[in-house]
Amino acid sequence: MALAARSRLSTLSRAFFFLLAASAPAASLESTTIDARAADEAHLSQRELLGKRIFEDKSLSEPAGLSCASCHDPAKAFQGNNGSPIAALARGSRPDALGTRKTPTLGYVSFSPRFHFMKKKDEETGETELVPVGGQFWDGRADDLAAQVEGPLLNPREMNNPSKAAVVEKIKSGAYADLARRLYGEKIFESDAGFDKLAHAVAAYESSERFHPFSSKFDDFLRGREKLTAEEAKGFALFKDKKKGNCIACHVGEEKSRRPQDWLFTDFSYDALGAPRNAAIPDNKDPAFVDLGLCKREGLAKVAPKGYAIDSLCGQFKAPTLRNIAVTGPYLHNGVFASLRDVVAFYATRDTDPARWYPKKEGATAKYDDLPETFHDNVNVKEVPYDRKPGETPRIDESEIDAIVAFLHTLTDRPTPAAKAER
Repeated sequence: MALAARSRLSTLSRAFFFLLAASAPAASLESTTIDARAADEAHLSQRELLGKRIFEDKSLSEPAGLSCASCHDPAKAFQGNNGSPIAALARGSRPDALGTRKTPTLGYVSFSPRFHFMKKKDEETGETELVPVGGQFWDGRADDLAAQVEGPLLNPREMNNPSKAAVVEKIKSGAYADLARRLYGEKIFESDAGFDKLAHAVAAYESSERFHPFSSKFDDFLRGREKLTAEEAKGFALFKDKKKGNCIACHVGEEKSRRPQDWLFTDFSYDALGAPRNAAIPDNKDPAFVDLGLCKREGLAKVAPKGYAIDSLCGQFKAPTLRNIAVTGPYLHNGVFASLRDVVAFYATRDTDPARWYPKKEGATAKYDDLPETFHDNVNVKEVPYDRKPGETPRIDESEIDAIVAFLHTLTDRPTPAAKAER
């Protein structure tokens, strides 16, 4: 069926549903809602279902009113800011509370390995070095997805619970407590390990297919079901070209594979990009405040190789997946860019035209103004397209930036029933 015809049918279907809803009695509407929810959850396992209940439960914040889904909105590729007045930061359960960094998407995060150091060969020098990879959050402070659940629930700026026990007690007295008991046993709420089991349920839900449907235009292109436009194809070529965009250096995919799962568009590594300081972030009103990222990860010294230069990681943040990137702005860890095009242009011209991105201080461009000068050498200036100097020609021009942005728009997942998502 032609796309336009499908769109017309979809519009008519929605209109028909709303007409029915307007004329239906309350009991009928309630039944319709229940049926829709049952259909949505039909393909979830019991553990995933429990995780979904916890994920959507607004009673689990202090005060009540904020759920995981409030800041990881399914309609926004599991990202969002809960109606915050500052686009870059999510609003917490208390009216005056805001997060510290841009909320990362939970889409495709289950593919991230546990935080660890791995050997990586420098393509230019041929030398092998140990680099940090994996984990959750911008600074990898949670080893895995289950550990990530604890962060927002206990963070005073987010869901603001005083302890794990307080969270468990709320679930114990909640509407789905029996589901937890059926799954984990009658003593689930009595054990010190109860929180961890409940967190694993949330991680199971976040690992379900609805968080990684592989349903974008690009996925259908890989499957041979759809073609890229000329501009999208040009953008894809530039994306892969190691002498042009070189986006694939961090946002990787297996070039010979037509399997969507081989194109996660991240290698889960960390990089220092020298992002401009975001003046809209309240904490940044204090000139002494600085977010150093990975080097301040709690417990890093214990897991790093012996003698590792921890300070060399200051300014580094995790490379996110580019899947759904067109709908998950604002961008970078501090949400400094509202526009996807600006991000790509920043990568291309950060070093050729720094005055375009950084403020003036004492008559000079304050390059890397969100990072103390002590750590400026940590910023990536070796890889393409960063290997340029002021006044030199950028690796990619304005029309090529547009083409890459056009390609990135093909990575947006299309709505699809969970039952039909590819395994």
